[in-house]
Amino acid sequence: MSLRGIFPIDKWDFKSDSIFTSFPAEDYEKMTRHAREEKYKKGQTIFREGAIPSGIYYILEGKVKKYKVDNFEKEQIIYVANAGELIGYHAVLSAERYPDSATALEECIVLFIPKEDFLSMLEQSAMLSTRLLKMLSHEFTVLSNSITIFAQRPVRERMAITLIVLREKFKKGTREGEPITINLSRGDIANMAGTTRENTVRLLREFKDEKLIETKGRKIWILDIRKMIAVSNYQ
Repeated sequence: MSLRGIFPIDKWDFKSDSIFTSFPAEDYEKMTRHAREEKYKKGQTIFREGAIPSGIYYILEGKVKKYKVDNFEKEQIIYVANAGELIGYHAVLSAERYPDSATALEECIVLFIPKEDFLSMLEQSAMLSTRLLKMLSHEFTVLSNSITIFAQRPVRERMAITLIVLREKFKKGTREGEPITINLSRGDIANMAGTTRENTVRLLREFKDEKLIETKGRKIWILDIRKMIAVSNYQ
């Protein structure tokens, strides 16, 4: 079931997967001439907060979590990136260190593009520059929305919103009519919702008792997306 018209998912999704759509083949080949495919196992780190960037990463397969770690070594997941999305480019554009870390949530194949080639193409291609500017503007809206919502909402509503967003993330590659399986650890869900693992387990049990979700191991299925949206109280 599409969320169009019942939940503003665009406010939670960076949509960077469109940046290379209809991009001139010659320009893409020029930008990726020194690129290399890298494979990451589940749980393997792609880059760490504070490291000096040497390029950007284009996700070809799999999902990646972007997160920050506080002084108590607790993760706060900022975003879950899907296949087709760019990560790591903020640090390259600002000539600063990575502001966050990125780790594979499942087996991933990522195209690493050296920063020199990326920046060179950015200077040559008006299309890439325009799309990147739009993407950065949209990301600012997404992050501002997330900060506002998660600072003001009770944990039950935050958990509902997190599950709705994750449902959309795991929807990719699922055929129409097939159940959408959210396959993520309770710890990662907790870190994304900004709560504890204990609260996450409790709330998922409540949602299951209310027939909002079904679970099996770490897998979660939302049974009634409209009721889950009502629980989120998102306006």
